[in-house]
Amino acid sequence: MKKTFFYSSFVFLFFTQISFSQVTEDPEIKKMISEIKTENLEATVHKLVSFGTRHTLSDTKSKTKGIGAAQQWVKSEFDKFALESNGRLTAKIDYFTAKADGKRIPVDSQLGNVMATLQGTDPADNRVIVISGHLDSRVTDVMNVKSNAPGANDDGSGVAAVIELARVMSKRSFSATIIFVAVVGEEQGLIGARHLAETAKQSNWNLIAMLNNDMIGNSLSSDTNLRDNTQVRIFSETIPFLETEEEAKMRKATSRENDSPSRLLARYIKTVTEQYVDQLKIKLVYRNDRFLRGGDHTPFSQNGFAAVRYCEMNENFDHQHQDLRTENNIKYGDLAEFMDFEYLRKNTCSNLATLANLASSPKSPENVGIEVKKLSNSSTLIWSAPEGKAQYGYQVLMRETSSSHWEKTFFVKETQIEIPYSKDNYFFAVQTVDALGHASLPVFPVPIR
Repeated sequence: MKKTFFYSSFVFLFFTQISFSQVTEDPEIKKMISEIKTENLEATVHKLVSFGTRHTLSDTKSKTKGIGAAQQWVKSEFDKFALESNGRLTAKIDYFTAKADGKRIPVDSQLGNVMATLQGTDPADNRVIVISGHLDSRVTDVMNVKSNAPGANDDGSGVAAVIELARVMSKRSFSATIIFVAVVGEEQGLIGARHLAETAKQSNWNLIAMLNNDMIGNSLSSDTNLRDNTQVRIFSETIPFLETEEEAKMRKATSRENDSPSRLLARYIKTVTEQYVDQLKIKLVYRNDRFLRGGDHTPFSQNGFAAVRYCEMNENFDHQHQDLRTENNIKYGDLAEFMDFEYLRKNTCSNLATLANLASSPKSPENVGIEVKKLSNSSTLIWSAPEGKAQYGYQVLMRETSSSHWEKTFFVKETQIEIPYSKDNYFFAVQTVDALGHASLPVFPVPIR
């Protein structure tokens, strides 16, 4: 009886020593979130709508109408922010030629992504994070370059978020580099995003995360009339597009079908959003995108990067890919009057919480493993400290195999931990944290003997 009591007391004390969770909030991130303004987002959407159509193949010469005018205006906004960034932010239009494909690009065409790069301040930190929205718009006929295509929500909402984030974040410094981009050619086949993803691949960017924001400003669904501005969907791939044979073997051996790098990123977004943003929950959707559909994150996934899509909880198909008209007392078209700008603000804040935490965090731990040399009802994880920015400690994340999100967090300062939970019943991951709670992306452990 005494032995049992002593053992139980030891386990209790052991558990309480390692279960302290790092929940520090960075006051500067909270301040940045307070600077995201609904009125700015709404004004940006109205400005984008004012260009008439922003079809990828529309007018590039006019100063007031078409995709060319829209590109120049977005760059001018980035240029204004650059003046207040002490030289850290630079902007450009990255022009490239899209070859005729006999489908949605009838002739060779010059396209351009509008990019603003906020250079990281740590020379030893080569991490890059990309956040995007697509600048182009369309009506019912995807090849109609003349008709008015407001594109208020699809995807004026995403571009407005990118611009507002660049405005707020360019006044601060971050260890890693952040690229804010309004891509083109989404409606013509993800052309601008593919160009950027291939550039990142060929240039060997250490691109750790790509956040695609496409339709994040509508809260009322068509057909069902459901209204919800308290949830936003995050889509993430399961098995990586570029999985190698060895990686496939390890995935099958460790049952990590639900722990791809993109899915670990999606859970990261859920954690920091629900920590920093009031009245907004992240809905994790376990597919790369909506059923049989795609978005600008897909080319990044196809090139081996962790990439996810933000998308509103309830789509409204009366205001998506529609000619402007009224039929049976229903007004069709993607107009700003149908948007929920408070919802757009909250979704923009979610992006900010993610970007700021990731770009400020230490690098992820290295050589993360879980011991399997003996059978045990405890689990021992071991890892190596990353190079670069000093870490305050590490968080070991844990969830049951049937759970969608992390359920427990264990904080330690060492590079090893033994916890009284069986690896048969739980999944784990390890992330690095600093004193302000900025956490790296988690790393899923591999078996070590």
